[in-house]
Amino acid sequence: MVLFTCYKMPLNKEKPCGTEEPMSDSDTSRLSESTTSSSDNESPRESFTSDSSCKNASPSSSPPKPVTLDDMMATTRNLGNLMLAHEIVTNGNFQINHIDPPQNSLEGRVKQIVHKAFWDCLESELNADPPQYTYAIKLFDEIKEILLSFLTPGTNRLRTQICEVLDVDLIKQQAEHNAVDIPKLGGYIITIMAKLCAPIRDEDVKNLKATGNVVQMLRDVFRVLDLMKMDMVNYTIQNIRPQLQHQLVEYERGKFQDILEKTPDALNQTTEWINGSLRDAMQKTSGESSSDASGESMDNLSPTLVLNRGYLKLLQVDYQNAVPETLITEDLRIQDLRHKLQQIKIVASVCLVTQNAIGPYCTSAFTDHIKEISAILLQGINNRAFNLRETLTALSVKLCFEMNKSLKERGLTILSSEAQMNLQGQICSIIEKDHPIYNLIEKRIQEYLSIFLCLPYPYKRVPLLPGGLTTVQKELEFVAFHFANIVNFNKQVYGPFYANIFRKLLFSEAPGKPVETVSS
Repeated sequence: MVLFTCYKMPLNKEKPCGTEEPMSDSDTSRLSESTTSSSDNESPRESFTSDSSCKNASPSSSPPKPVTLDDMMATTRNLGNLMLAHEIVTNGNFQINHIDPPQNSLEGRVKQIVHKAFWDCLESELNADPPQYTYAIKLFDEIKEILLSFLTPGTNRLRTQICEVLDVDLIKQQAEHNAVDIPKLGGYIITIMAKLCAPIRDEDVKNLKATGNVVQMLRDVFRVLDLMKMDMVNYTIQNIRPQLQHQLVEYERGKFQDILEKTPDALNQTTEWINGSLRDAMQKTSGESSSDASGESMDNLSPTLVLNRGYLKLLQVDYQNAVPETLITEDLRIQDLRHKLQQIKIVASVCLVTQNAIGPYCTSAFTDHIKEISAILLQGINNRAFNLRETLTALSVKLCFEMNKSLKERGLTILSSEAQMNLQGQICSIIEKDHPIYNLIEKRIQEYLSIFLCLPYPYKRVPLLPGGLTTVQKELEFVAFHFANIVNFNKQVYGPFYANIFRKLLFSEAPGKPVETVSS
C-alpha cells in the first residue's frame, strides 16, 4: 500500500502545557462519563474520557476462559474487518489490486495448469464435429452476470438489452441447430465493455478483437473483465469512504469489543504499555519533588498526559516492545513517522554541528545546502540494510569538502586539518548516546511534540519552534500533524478501554506492579 493520506481528526482540547496537571476526583469521574454520540465534531477529550451507554464501551474484568478454535477464527475475522475499514478511511490512496502469483510458485503452477485444462476443453468442444457449446454457454452466462454487476440501478434499458442478447436459453436453442454466432456475441460484449469500463481501461478494451480464434478472444475478455471488477471495487471504496468516516469510531470500538469478548487477553500489551508510561511519569514526578513515588506523586498525574507520554515513546528509535493491540491498525504509519523523525533529528544535529564549526560565516543558503545533502544521503534509513554509521562517515567527508569550497569561494580561510577531523568526529558520533547536540535536539523535539498533542483542533496556530529546529521546521510540522491525527483518533476509538485500564492501575493495584488483563 501507498503511504497514507492521514484522516484529519480533532486534537485534544487541552491547553498546551509542559507540566502534568493534578488529577482530582472530577478527573477520574470524567474517565467514565458517557457520551451520546461520536460525531466528527466530538472532541477527543470527550471521547477519551467517556464511556458509552452500550456494552461495547465499558469493558470490565472477568475470569479467564478457554479460547476455542471458533473464537480464534471469529477474532481473526473481526480484526481483518477492523483493519480493512480503518485502512479505507485513513489511507486516501488505498486500492485493491489484482495480483497474479509468481509463475514459478506452487500456486502459480496450479493456476496455470487448471486454466490451461479449462481452455483446452473449450477449444476441443468448439473444434468437434458438430461443435459443442457446453463450456461456451457457461462462459457467456458468467460474462452476462459480470456485465450486469457493473450497471447502476437506473440503467434498465441497457440491462434489458444485455439480458436479451446474452440470453442463455436462446443461445442453447441456437447451439442445438449449430447456429451460434460466437464472433458476433464477442463483438457485442466488447462494445458493452467499452461503454462500461473506466477511462484507464479504454486501451485494454480497444485491443480486444472479435476474431475467429474464439478461445483467445474469450480469454482476453475475461482478463479485461477481471481488471474492470477491480476498478469497480475501488470505485465503490471511494464512494463509501465518506460514510465510513462518520461511523468508523463506533465501528472500530464495536469490533474491538467483539475481539475482547472472544480473546480475554487482547489488552495485555496495551496494559503493559500504559503501565510503563505511568511508571515513567511517576519517576519523573518523584524526581521533581520530594514526595514518595507511590504516595503523593500519584495525585499529580494526568491520565491524558501519561497517555501522551506513551504515544511519544512509540516514536523513539530504540522502542522495542510489542505494539499495543489498540494501535495495531496504525503500526505501519507509526513506523514510517518514527523513521522520518529519526532522519529529522540527524539532519537538525548535522546542521547545528556545521553551523557551530563555520561560525559567523555560515549563511542560510549554505545551511539549506547542507540540509539537502544530508537528507539525500539519509534516504532509505528505514531499510534494514541501511548502514547509518557508514552513511555518517561519508556525510562528514562530503560536508567538509562543501564547507571548504564555500569558504574558498568567498575568499575566506578554509578549515584546518584539525578542525576538519573534529567536525568529522562530531558528525560520525551523532548516533552515540552521549552526543550533546543530538540529545539536545531530541529533547526539544520531544517537548515540541508533547505540546502539539495538547493543541485544540482546528489548528489556529502551531507551537513555537524551539531553538535549533528552524532548519527542519517544515518536516517536523509534517510529522507532528500526522502523528497528532493518529493519536487523537485513537483516543476517540479506544478511550473507554484506556479509562478502564487507568482505573485499575491507579486505584486497584499497587503502582508499578503487573495487573490482570482488562477484558469483558
